[in-house]
Amino acid sequence: MSDWSGKVLREDARWRFGVPPLGNANFAWLQHIFHHLTPDGYAAVILANGSMSSNSGGEGEIRKAMVEGDAVDCMIALPGQLYFGTQIPVCVWILAKDKSGGKRGERKLLDRCGEVLFLDARKLGHMVNRTQKNLASEDIARLADTYHAWREGRDYEDVSGFCKSAGLEEIRAHGHVLTPGRYVGAEDVEDDDEPFEEKMPRLATALRERFAKRAELEKQVNANLEGMGYGG
Repeated sequence: MSDWSGKVLREDARWRFGVPPLGNANFAWLQHIFHHLTPDGYAAVILANGSMSSNSGGEGEIRKAMVEGDAVDCMIALPGQLYFGTQIPVCVWILAKDKSGGKRGERKLLDRCGEVLFLDARKLGHMVNRTQKNLASEDIARLADTYHAWREGRDYEDVSGFCKSAGLEEIRAHGHVLTPGRYVGAEDVEDDDEPFEEKMPRLATALRERFAKRAELEKQVNANLEGMGYGG
């Protein structure tokens, strides 16, 4: 939202982490929702990906203050094409009023102060038609289970290309940019166990065959062009 009445809301108790810019309401929404959380409350907010890295209008400073103030619990990058109205990829901010642990219902929570969980779900989901992607129930369960395992301190471990628990020092090193891809790294590729001395000759032979096939196709195309009177 570019017209969110920001001019008349320059001084507001909700702007704990900084006054939002006039032309974008992303950090007004985040702070509004955080302000109204109960002392042990959590909230999930869907925003455009730009909110994770933008520095315009002081947004970078607000994001920094939110991280340093332990307001951000988890960041999830989602794939594009999930929505009917737009194909842009979005992210989920999970905010927490208190990350120090305790109990929430039947769940016993671990103290996660000074940490943020990053989940990269951009490769999850499947296309249901030419323009629309859906997250399967197992995709959603994987994200939820990973988050709860991290929050509760049970059977959680970082997975390259998917999830990473990062401390403040690492986040500071990235300039408080919260794009999960910066933290989770590349997905591990399984080794096929083929010895290098066998794999390299095989790949070289396959490459030469492709080169030869390309040269043959070029000859055929040139011959066809000449037959049509378009010789070089």
